[in-house]
Amino acid sequence: MANKSPTLLPRIQKILTEFGENIRFARLRRKLSSAQVAERAGMGRSTLVKIENGHPGVGIGQYLNVLKVLGLEQDFLELALDDKLGRKLQDAKLNAKKRAPKRSEES
Repeated sequence: MANKSPTLLPRIQKILTEFGENIRFARLRRKLSSAQVAERAGMGRSTLVKIENGHPGVGIGQYLNVLKVLGLEQDFLELALDDKLGRKLQDAKLNAKKRAPKRSEES
């Protein structure tokens, strides 16, 4: 059975494509060939090409291996660091509704 790529919304695919392009530009700025990066990341060149093209079927671990080779793995920790919406919800103390009290048997 062939691996099936997840279906993404167009705006999400655009983000993934841009992420792949940023990885490619980082590789080129370091003057590393795709074969060098792929070998150091422990993957085939075709997988690296998929990453740089923003293919949704590539595992997150593969992305992290490439970022490690480029010295950018700490940048991954910046994702969702400044969760503005989450902080606003937390500050507003909007919690999930609690269950209603149980009815007494007298009712």
